[in-house]
Amino acid sequence: MQGNGSHLENSVVRVHRLSRHFGTKAALDGVSLTVLRGSVFGLVGENGAGKTTLIKHILGLLRAEAGSIHVFGLDPVRDCVRVLGNIGYLSEENELPGWMRVGEFLDYMRAFHPSWDDGYAAELQTAFDLDPRGRLRNLSKGQRARVSLVAALAHRPDLLVLDEPSSGLDPIVRRDILGAIIRTIADQGRTVLFSSHLLDEVERVSDHVAMLHRGQVLFCAGLIDIKETHHRLTLHFEKDLVRAPQLTGALACEGQGQEWTALCRGRLGELESAANQLGARIVDRQVPTLDEIFVAQAGTRRSTN
Repeated sequence: MQGNGSHLENSVVRVHRLSRHFGTKAALDGVSLTVLRGSVFGLVGENGAGKTTLIKHILGLLRAEAGSIHVFGLDPVRDCVRVLGNIGYLSEENELPGWMRVGEFLDYMRAFHPSWDDGYAAELQTAFDLDPRGRLRNLSKGQRARVSLVAALAHRPDLLVLDEPSSGLDPIVRRDILGAIIRTIADQGRTVLFSSHLLDEVERVSDHVAMLHRGQVLFCAGLIDIKETHHRLTLHFEKDLVRAPQLTGALACEGQGQEWTALCRGRLGELESAANQLGARIVDRQVPTLDEIFVAQAGTRRSTN
């Protein structure tokens, strides 16, 4: 979680020790995080990690059982009209009224948003190659996603919430969603909360990342900091080892004999000192992907439960 003070003043979403149970299952277990204004915040984790449940709390669709959540400094349940009026939302479930035409649907959505920008809506329709006369039921999944994205963006929301928006879509539609649109929103001082189990997509566009696993935050940090504090190190020992070395900071380690590869969390200098104490030389160092980091972090959490 990010710090207090000016960070709180600049926050769009603040979640503090939020918990939610469905029966005996803890969908969220003491989740805390802060989403700062003007950032692209990636919320990642496997299916069932609690991402959608958290987003439903942000949208005011669920009330906190324990803990608190504030969006624009407001309670999203008590102040749902004010909160939702400043949010654009796109999810994997693009359930649109099939009998409507594209233009009719966007006119319908326009009525709910006084800040709707007709020129921007028209610009997006052209960029996404949408025919305003087309029936929604006749559109492909990718075209329906584009229509929903226009509806989410045309009123220029302060917060754009994307919940698994690219699941099942072709690469061109993913490019539309994850490329210029997300970056443009953030560069205009607006904020994006982007939830996905596709970590490579999140890695391409996010400034800040929170990893959820079984309803808990594994870690939450800036992407640059994550990259600077996670390393995939290849270690060479003078003698064969019969079991994996116990390297301080290692989240996962595999290999055999004299050569072992460890995915580690920590500052490089500290890891080098720890390796030297074990009698090892670091012969290769690489930056792991978010996917590799998540798998290692989740595996460490499972082994300690």
